[in-house]
Amino acid sequence: MKVYIADDQTLFRKGMSRLVKTFPNVTEVKEAQNGKELLDLVKEDPPQVILMDLEMPVMDGIEATEKVLSRYPDIKVIILSMHDTQQHIFYLMEIGAHAFLLKNAEPEEVQDAIVAVVKNDFYQNEIVVNALRKGAKDRKKAETRPVFNNTISLTDREKEILLLICRELTMKEISEKLSLSEKTIHNHRARIMDKTGVRNTVGLVKYAYEIGLLD
Repeated sequence: MKVYIADDQTLFRKGMSRLVKTFPNVTEVKEAQNGKELLDLVKEDPPQVILMDLEMPVMDGIEATEKVLSRYPDIKVIILSMHDTQQHIFYLMEIGAHAFLLKNAEPEEVQDAIVAVVKNDFYQNEIVVNALRKGAKDRKKAETRPVFNNTISLTDREKEILLLICRELTMKEISEKLSLSEKTIHNHRARIMDKTGVRNTVGLVKYAYEIGLLD
């Protein structure tokens, strides 16, 4: 797979590039100093995964993430930052970011996150889970217009499959666990997404927190 790294700190970017090149199945790594350079690279040759810094000149990581995901929905974006403000993380998940890592994360977690977003469309760690929990609670307290329609009626089977998706099981693993065909699981997932109006697994996980399916 191709992995692009966007970060204005040369030492960190070069070090991360060397690290990622050692990961299994990574065939190519490209670097960008800011969001604008990244978009130029993506336009020329889209990658499977982007490791995105938030604080960059010219175009920061938030704007770059918004543009990448709106134009290239199949690309997986992993946020790398020194700041773990839950409000920031929740917003980035809302716009579709697939994972959030601190810059002092262990190399093994970076590799795990890359594998997870490609395999399951999402990587959950304690930082993300805490942000999603808090975001869901704050939204309910504020009693603002919800992003999701909580009156949506999911069947018991759909709730069961949604919960397994949130636990990061693949479609194949879910089909084996429930003794159903993979095609049936994919059809259920498509119906759940259609009912809830979400676009990806990140949205499904957020929805599960919204309706209290996940504590």
